[in-house]
Amino acid sequence: MSVNYLSEGGYLQARVTGVADTSVTLRRAYFRAADIPTKCAAVARQIIAGKIQNSRNSLLRAARETENAQEQSTLAEVTDILARQLHDLGRLAVSDLEHDGAIDALRGSEGLAAQQYFNVFRYFLKQQRDSFDFTSRSRRPPRDRINCLLSFLYALVRHDCIAALTTVGLDPFVGFLHAERANRPALALDLMEEFRSWIADRLAITLINRRQIGPEHFREREGGAVEFTDAGRRLVIAAYQERKKESMQHPLLDQNLRIGQMPFIQARILARYLRGDLPEYLPLVPK
Repeated sequence: MSVNYLSEGGYLQARVTGVADTSVTLRRAYFRAADIPTKCAAVARQIIAGKIQNSRNSLLRAARETENAQEQSTLAEVTDILARQLHDLGRLAVSDLEHDGAIDALRGSEGLAAQQYFNVFRYFLKQQRDSFDFTSRSRRPPRDRINCLLSFLYALVRHDCIAALTTVGLDPFVGFLHAERANRPALALDLMEEFRSWIADRLAITLINRRQIGPEHFREREGGAVEFTDAGRRLVIAAYQERKKESMQHPLLDQNLRIGQMPFIQARILARYLRGDLPEYLPLVPK
């Protein structure tokens, strides 16, 4: 038995274990699955499908809210592209996931969907478009304010996913979709994909559109990298923690739970799939 100490914000601070972790059945099933390309492809497909569906739902919402006919038309075109990608993912048979290039093909599908999504990301912004001009994703380092904001929020989500996976007994560094590299939490990156658009992106958009964050919360370093001021960083962390306190209905469990609990719920669902209790991993797609 182990006791996990989490901060109020959900960060895993320490884990006290009296004896060795007894979830050996889960760990053995997990590592075996991670070594089987077909299993990796099956999990990756579900992760990507969840991410694309959530991204598409955000674009549909933006299309409903805009009064600009051109923007509405462009958003509709992208949602159609994402719908076709979802249809293609759903048609994949087990045999399609068995060939050597299956994972790379799935990664290509995810990359195409992300590119289409970010091509119209600026249409989410109703306020401060000049101050938060967005053309494409840039990271390590972010080259503009909105990329700085998105990267920081993604890092917060990633930390929550690491805590969730560790608590359940899974190794955050052995993934299915993301390639394994030194010091790269591949499974946490897998898990966070379904949370990006409706937690991180939506919060970034809300902060900008409500003018809760502005140019004064950023500074540009020599070389063109953009970073937060201390006040800006505190503001975003506080907003993220407040967002996690909000409640929503989990579509699978049919329970009203805090958003901050969702990574832990999804980590448990992944564990159940790996144990063989579920036929496939079921990503979280909020209604």
